[in-house]
Amino acid sequence: MIPEPPPADRRAALRQRHRRAIVDAAAALLDERNGAPFTVDELAARADVARRTVFNHFSSVDDVVAEVGARVLGEVAADFGASAAAPRDDERDGSLFDELAELLRATDLVAPMAYLTRVLGSEGCAEPSPRVTAMVARTFTDLSERLVVGLSRRHPEADLLDVQLLVASFMSGIMVVHRHWWEATGAADDAASREVWSGLLDHLVERARHGHAAPSDRTS
Repeated sequence: MIPEPPPADRRAALRQRHRRAIVDAAAALLDERNGAPFTVDELAARADVARRTVFNHFSSVDDVVAEVGARVLGEVAADFGASAAAPRDDERDGSLFDELAELLRATDLVAPMAYLTRVLGSEGCAEPSPRVTAMVARTFTDLSERLVVGLSRRHPEADLLDVQLLVASFMSGIMVVHRHWWEATGAADDAASREVWSGLLDHLVERARHGHAAPSDRTS
């Protein structure tokens, strides 16, 4: 006879199940309502949990929505980190800078960012709302942490501070690029939008590689 798990394990499993149900319910409500707000009571009813259970896991509905966004982009972050930590190919051994630039170019950020725009109710807005900006910042922070860990494992000889500074400079630039992309495309997910994103990303890489000349020098 298989022994029953201890009570602590059962409680942990129940908490995990409740949290997943709440986040799943929030994602479904966001999809159905195109980002329109919903109440804690509506969320609890959809998740089939008590209102108190929602607050046992999250302090507000916005925190639940943030968790949805983190989950949507979490897969991207996980892929990003895994790529950064993949074994090095000696035949294509380049600098940390080149590897990071290649990773950014190869990662599809347009699709998840466009999804967040829709479910957070910002579709058609001229610029990102504070809610979207906070969500993107949270996601890029997660990406940064995973990149630092992955690249440090792949390049144990590299100074950790140098890796952190390199990643931080790129991800700060990505935040700026995200805003310009939004203003140019409305955060759409189509061929034109992806072309704009690619061009802005190339611009970021070149500026990071060669430095930032004074405005008068750019036309000379």
